[in-house]
Amino acid sequence: MPDPWTIRRVLSWMTADLRARGIETARLDSELLVAHALGANRLALYLDLDRPLTPDELASIRSLHLRRRAREPVAYIVGRREFWNRDFEVGPAVLVPRPETELLVERALAIVPADSAATVLELCTGSGCVAVSLALERPSLRVVATDVSEAALEVALRNASRHRVSGRVELRRGDLWDAVLENERFALVVANPPYVAEEDIGSLAPEIRDHEPRAAVSGGPGGLQVIERIAQGARAHLEPGGRLLLEVGAGQAERVERLLTAEGLVPSGRHRDLSGVERVVEAAAPTL
Repeated sequence: MPDPWTIRRVLSWMTADLRARGIETARLDSELLVAHALGANRLALYLDLDRPLTPDELASIRSLHLRRRAREPVAYIVGRREFWNRDFEVGPAVLVPRPETELLVERALAIVPADSAATVLELCTGSGCVAVSLALERPSLRVVATDVSEAALEVALRNASRHRVSGRVELRRGDLWDAVLENERFALVVANPPYVAEEDIGSLAPEIRDHEPRAAVSGGPGGLQVIERIAQGARAHLEPGGRLLLEVGAGQAERVERLLTAEGLVPSGRHRDLSGVERVVEAAAPTL
């Protein structure tokens, strides 16, 4: 009789196969996919490594494995991703939340007092993970979150509802400032806009290049077209002294600061992510 396909054996085979295809996170991905197929968590796998798998379980695992082989992001396969220590629904309509974007939340919380009842605007909300996280961390805060994609807003709505903040997170569809009323002013505006240069898209990892929404990735030629449009409207929609936080790509921070200065904002910091990249640019509206 051939050796049975146990959890241990499947994990070992999947890991070797994915690693041979250039996937650096092969072991972690295998654990996440097997756990998802079995309706378990990763710890449960290690408590039952030598359990033989049923034919139905093997078929389910095989289906997920083939999707990962094709470089589909694990987050899309399992339908969720952790952000700011909470689970968020994700799918092909939205970017996969990344650890560096947590810096936006960190900086926003440093600016907004714990008891603040201010209104914050998030442009390019995608899955809503930033807007929802801010609403959860600041119980009196009101957040307006916008996106040009109706499909993305549907995901954001489900995330806001799941985390029970839909009453304080207002979702609007529109292209950047088009979703904002002419006389609206905000204490804080945050955004993780598209900032990859169009000419660099082809060199991205297949998970991003072939699966994540192009409109949420490409910042046009040079990468700063969307950021430039945000800069042009920021002063008109910030309260006096209000802050703007922008996530930017590696090597873009200085150029973004110059754009913001040209639009009458006062740069107030560049903040590095855990890799040392200047990832978030901060600026303030004049107080007068």
